[in-house]
Amino acid sequence: MVNSRVEAPTVAVMGSGGGAAGRSCAGCGGRIADRFLLFSMERYWHTRCLKCSCCHAQLGEYSSTCYSKGGMILCKNDYIRLFGHSGACSACGQSIPASEMVMRAQGNVYHLKCFTCATCRNRLVPGDRFHYINGTIFCEHDRPGGGLLSGHPTPLQANSMMSDQKVC
Repeated sequence: MVNSRVEAPTVAVMGSGGGAAGRSCAGCGGRIADRFLLFSMERYWHTRCLKCSCCHAQLGEYSSTCYSKGGMILCKNDYIRLFGHSGACSACGQSIPASEMVMRAQGNVYHLKCFTCATCRNRLVPGDRFHYINGTIFCEHDRPGGGLLSGHPTPLQANSMMSDQKVC
């Protein structure tokens, strides 16, 4: 079962009796002769082979749900860490492909084009200083009330998530 928005396939634990004989593991390619096997993302896995691409947690033991995006298999915590709570841009709500550069602020994830000042609409780029107030982004010059809240604005960083690079 796949939720198209967050790509969250369920991990089904199955007994290997009957129909599982001769199945190959999607993780290691070996024949599955174990008493139990996992079925996720339309493929069969040894219980020891279905692991999070980042933290290497065995997903059959850890949870009954795993996430798949950009060729990675992820536990819930790593999916949220990499792609935000929904895998969508916090500004426009549209999906963010795993290969796209993103901007992050206070745990939220944004498309580069959506990371803009709420007042002047100028796009902020890495190196720009900005203020994040009640979920709203302001450039250094447009923060409501003027001045600095804590002495310094938040430094801006971009995060690249390429499907063929290790991001964990």
